Amino acid sequence: MVFYKPGETDHGLPNDPFKACVVPRPIGWISTVSGTTGTANLAPYSQFNNLTFDPPYVMFSANQTPTAAQKDTAANAEATGVFCWNLATYDLKDYVNASAEQVDASVDEFEHVGLEKEDSRLSFVDVRSQGRRVAVPLVKRSPVKFECVHYSTLRLPGNPPMGAVDVVIGRVVGIHIDDRVLTDGRIDVRKTVPIARCGYFEYAAIRETFEMRIPGENKSWLTGLEGSTKGHRAMLEGETATTQKDEESGQVVEK
Repeated sequence: MVFYKPGETDHGLPNDPFKACVVPRPIGWISTVSGTTGTANLAPYSQFNNLTFDPPYVMFSANQTPTAAQKDTAANAEATGVFCWNLATYDLKDYVNASAEQVDASVDEFEHVGLEKEDSRLSFVDVRSQGRRVAVPLVKRSPVKFECVHYSTLRLPGNPPMGAVDVVIGRVVGIHIDDRVLTDGRIDVRKTVPIARCGYFEYAAIRETFEMRIPGENKSWLTGLEGSTKGHRAMLEGETATTQKDEESGQVVEK
């Protein structure tokens, strides 16, 4: 049995196991634009996830540099108020990996790795140095994309030399889904084949799923598991209608 106190006692293993314990992790392939120069930025973050569904929020975390500077992605999202997420797929894995290279902020990572852009529909940035408005680019070949509005950044303290980490939270205001990855109206992982971050230098390609449902007939649990905005709003309407009926009849009903 291995037990250790992170940063205090040695785990005795050849590689640090922490990140290999929490797997698989969705990849935050985040695109932004500099509000100063208009330069497009694209980078993957292995600590990314959704937070809730009505309204939908997502987060990604970006460690600051050893000189306590923010990553370009976090800085751009905060400065412009917008960022986009692009689903990282097996077909695009080499581009995902190439876009992780640390390059100067003046470099357009889309052009650097050879990816075609697609304009966002809702997310625009006013470029101060050029007096023009540009769309935040999306990865055209990615089958699922989110347009997000920056909500907040939570800064967690870290140990030198890596320093603090910026946890960037955004509200999803627009979702793009390619019809070609749908089967019977559902996103099909056999068609998207998303990649996920595992431990060490390992990744996983998601091609198979299985279904489980919580026992019982509690519709709120099923609505939450699905993340159904329509179902969530219907629950509220039903509760409101029941309350109004009870008030009219003068009866008290336990719920």
